[in-house]
Amino acid sequence: MVSRRSFLQSSAASAAYLASGGWPAYAANAPGVTDTEIKIGQTIPYSGPASAGAVIGRTEAAYFKMINQMGGVNGRKLNLISLDDGYSPPKTVEQEQVAFIFGSLGTPTNAAIRSYLNDNKAPQLLIFTGAAMFGDPQHYPWTMGSLPSYQTEAHIFAKHILRTRPDAKIGVLYQNDGLGKDYLIGLRGGLGVDHAAIVIKEVSYEVSNPTIDSEVITLQGAGVDTLIIAATPKAAAQTIRKAYDIGWMPVRYMSYVSGSITATLKPAGLDKSKGLIIATFIKDSTDPRWKDDPGYREWAAFAAKYLTPSELIDGNAVSSFGVAAMLIQILKQCGDDLSRENIMRQAANLKDLELPMLLPGIKVNTSPDNYYPIREMQLARFNGESWELFGDIISG
Repeated sequence: MVSRRSFLQSSAASAAYLASGGWPAYAANAPGVTDTEIKIGQTIPYSGPASAGAVIGRTEAAYFKMINQMGGVNGRKLNLISLDDGYSPPKTVEQEQVAFIFGSLGTPTNAAIRSYLNDNKAPQLLIFTGAAMFGDPQHYPWTMGSLPSYQTEAHIFAKHILRTRPDAKIGVLYQNDGLGKDYLIGLRGGLGVDHAAIVIKEVSYEVSNPTIDSEVITLQGAGVDTLIIAATPKAAAQTIRKAYDIGWMPVRYMSYVSGSITATLKPAGLDKSKGLIIATFIKDSTDPRWKDDPGYREWAAFAAKYLTPSELIDGNAVSSFGVAAMLIQILKQCGDDLSRENIMRQAANLKDLELPMLLPGIKVNTSPDNYYPIREMQLARFNGESWELFGDIISG
């Protein structure tokens, strides 16, 4: 990570500089590439309300450091320029011309620059969000997400609730942006028209809210006995803690984006988090079942050398480890043709890619008409120490 530079007035203006700045290019159709380097741009909330996601940028930078120490990709070193956007759509940074945008976190921040990047045919690649809007190759062929769809996870929750608690009184706490609204869409789709009435209360919050105490009390007061928490780590932790502290213990389903034990459950209180349910796609690095697993050993060796002990067990770090590996596979497939067109062509041509920390049976697949690299998940319940998997792998 490098230090923040001067702020521009809008994300689109910043993206303009990112994608088509004044630095010399390796070729007209391969900006940000030289004989020895691939320059990659990224913004991450190193500060602000979503700063729990800072570990994503740190992990990806560490992964690229490891790759560079091994000789780079096809003889080229990776130069990741990762800067702070504070999780604010109008706030990004000026930086040198890059080959593409990679792994930037957040639905609102990525949405702010999507149209500009697509208009200018600049890849917005493997961004760290599961919002369905980033899997639309027909309208935005230069934008691809990296995580399972939020709608898919909410759909899985709905089916589990109907199977186990058909008379549930469901309440939803959701972040008032694409993340939260995707959960509403997926939940309604999973319940169907015949069961829509079991959702008795939906309450939104703004990411800038200092607390969500009043929202939690509103949901409790509505008689909710099954709560879906469609929130980022700070608000999710506050929800878990506040509900427990007021003696309200509904059955709780939570977005996988807040599944990190380090970033969410420890701040909330591990004892207060017992019983939480998520849908996941990665191995829980705190679960002893994986201690002899080759993929876990690969992750643990990487984390021991490049990360901190707390990051070893951070689900966001585990996820970004996999996303960085996806990018390396794409660049290897590109060979010496690092034009933006070929980068996107190879991104849409991942076939049964296995990653060390994906759950067994889950593989990465993309195609020109499917921009969701991971489309399978499994339910897991927190036992006070780790996430315990249950049920089968479910496809979205």
